[in-house]
Amino acid sequence: MNNMRELTLRGIILGAFITVIFTASNVYLGLKVGLTFSSAIPAAVISMAILRFFSGSTILENNMVQTQASAAGTLSSIIFVIPGLLMIGYWQNFSFWLTLSICASGGMLGVLFSIPLRHVMVVKSDLPYPEGVAAAEILKAGCDSDNPEETKSNNDGLKDIIFGGAIAAVVSLFTNGFRVLSDGTAYWFTQGKSIFQIPMGFSLALLSAGYLVGIISGISILIGNIIAWGFAIPILSAVRDYDPNASLGSVAMGLWASDVRFIGAGTLAIAAMWTLLTLIKPVIEGLKSSFSSLKNDNNTGKVPRTEQDLSPKTILMIMAAMLVILFITFYAFVSNSGLSTGVAWSLVFCSVLFAFIMGFLVAAACGYMAGLVGSSASPISGIGIVAVAVISLLLLGLGEANGMLATAEGSNFATALALFTTSAVLAIATISNDNLQDLKTGYLVKATPWRQQVALLIGCVVGAVVIAPVLDILYNAYGFTGAMPRADMDPSQVLAAPQATLMTTIAKGIFSHQLEWTMIIIGLALGAVIIIIDLVLAKMNCKFRMPALAVGMGIYLPPVITTPIFIGALISWFIRRKVHQSKSSEESKESYRKVDRKAALIASGLIVGESLVGVIMAVVIVISISQGGSDSPLSLTPWLGSMFGGELDLVQQLLGLLVFVVICFAFIRRALSALKNRA
Repeated sequence: MNNMRELTLRGIILGAFITVIFTASNVYLGLKVGLTFSSAIPAAVISMAILRFFSGSTILENNMVQTQASAAGTLSSIIFVIPGLLMIGYWQNFSFWLTLSICASGGMLGVLFSIPLRHVMVVKSDLPYPEGVAAAEILKAGCDSDNPEETKSNNDGLKDIIFGGAIAAVVSLFTNGFRVLSDGTAYWFTQGKSIFQIPMGFSLALLSAGYLVGIISGISILIGNIIAWGFAIPILSAVRDYDPNASLGSVAMGLWASDVRFIGAGTLAIAAMWTLLTLIKPVIEGLKSSFSSLKNDNNTGKVPRTEQDLSPKTILMIMAAMLVILFITFYAFVSNSGLSTGVAWSLVFCSVLFAFIMGFLVAAACGYMAGLVGSSASPISGIGIVAVAVISLLLLGLGEANGMLATAEGSNFATALALFTTSAVLAIATISNDNLQDLKTGYLVKATPWRQQVALLIGCVVGAVVIAPVLDILYNAYGFTGAMPRADMDPSQVLAAPQATLMTTIAKGIFSHQLEWTMIIIGLALGAVIIIIDLVLAKMNCKFRMPALAVGMGIYLPPVITTPIFIGALISWFIRRKVHQSKSSEESKESYRKVDRKAALIASGLIVGESLVGVIMAVVIVISISQGGSDSPLSLTPWLGSMFGGELDLVQQLLGLLVFVVICFAFIRRALSALKNRA
């Protein structure tokens, strides 16, 4: 094993190529619906399929590729905050160097913070690390060259990704490019003054995200959606006056944006705080382990290869370099504010210190949570809400003391600094949330930890290089909620950037003293009730749980987004039930593992296909606009309008629904085909 290829140049190049694809996909998906997906498993499958054509490829080399790609894909969660700088008008476009610096330095600090936690949380812990274990199993199976059946299975896995990607790409082209298919529909009606809707979204990426989060999170998101749209919106529309001539959809969405969304924010905030409170013990253990690990140098030659982390000296040197970069980056950000040098440096010191300390605490919390329930279920959004609220309150105190908030420009700058600081915290949090999962994979396949940590650092840099230009392209092509580069843009194509919108609203509300506290307090109370219900269910050993974070997301996201997520979760439950019905209890576990792997790869392909077409369409739109063309250069709507007239919207919605239903059945059938192939 010592002589096996591991961290190689060809692996780094392949990892960088996969990084570009998955990072762009995650940025688009995150801006559109507020969700990102784990790229570890599809990256591992792609790596094994490609490296098989080269001599001497090994399981350890493939592990390094998926580690690098996974880190970079996860770093794209920075988009949960940083678009807020455009929403408040502080930036007019994404500064490449500032975005690169905050992503790279924050991400690399996330890697370094999680290294001392590896021993206590990965090696000595019984945490399940679901994605990490699954990736290890796929690597073990796919890289077993002596087993033709497993080699065939790995080739089939690549075909599943391509199958999902091709279908989603074609559907997305006909939806967002040619505008032949609708991406959702809703039937609005009233009962008295109360407004209700029956919604349906047709996004294949969201369908896949629903499959990956599973039935418990899917039902919890649905419960949150019912709370928002089955109770809150009808009650608010009943007690408030609104223009009877306005469309029901515009009235309801206005109430959701101004009130109900903050109930979701409160629920997310208390869920995140509760999670952090429950993690105090492992955080303390992680801190103790961190300090003790710095006393031991693992380069003495006495430590086994599979236990060799980066040396304490190397960790401290890279950490110091990242701190210097953070100080320079924050000073470059603050220097344009017009503040005196003394005030500017005090703000820089406060922001960097907050990002560093909060980032380390969050790293331990996220690492533990990812090990417990998986990276996808970790409270990244909730932690971002807590971070932006805390730093905003700190800057509010400093700003009132030094007079910075006396003008509208000063208040806007303070809001921007709060968002920029939260971006650094979130970069640390997201990487820590992911790379302990990767280190678990490495531990199971007997990788060398320090080499894997180098791959994680490389992944952060490559991902950081990709994020800024992709953000700029998407912004100029579609615009974000509250930030439109051109007045004549199509509002139906705007990227919602839900988390960035929420965090921007919270920061602005704190500095203007106009935050919607009533609705946030209702959300806090609701979240507390949900947490109590979840604890009771846990005490009863009930299979069903009600995670408050998922319920909060259901309240916060609009139904056109949550309905396909729930359907995806329902498909997940149906497939599991079908497998268990068709096999004996001894066979069902192994059979379900095969089917679930196949379905997860199809789902990953669907996400990547839809997301990549979204990015490619953004490039086409930007080119069209720069040449004086429209922002929908491929649209067939004028031609279709002459055919169907006023019925065009209905035709598009029916076609969209039909295609969505057909693909759902195709998804289930292809996933269950793993049973036949096994037989």
